[in-house]
Amino acid sequence: MEITGLSGIYSDPRHVIAYDNGEVRQEFSLCFHAKPVGGELRSSSESREARWISPDSLQYLKIHPSMQLRIDYALEQHSQPYLG
Repeated sequence: MEITGLSGIYSDPRHVIAYDNGEVRQEFSLCFHAKPVGGELRSSSESREARWISPDSLQYLKIHPSMQLRIDYALEQHSQPYLG
């Protein structure tokens, strides 16, 4: 992957995770625009499946609303001309 920009930084102060060992976390997500430049797409311990799809195919997937928000914002940014 080649990172081409930052799409957004997301967090929810109401989403706090408390573990049995006493650790407490408030998580955040960094989302990037990127393009494939080689290698092989694969899933990880945090994902069941990884695959490339077109934005038009997103409507057929079951996506959590918080993830859909990130995707919609990134696609909206990507369609806008760069003014920097």
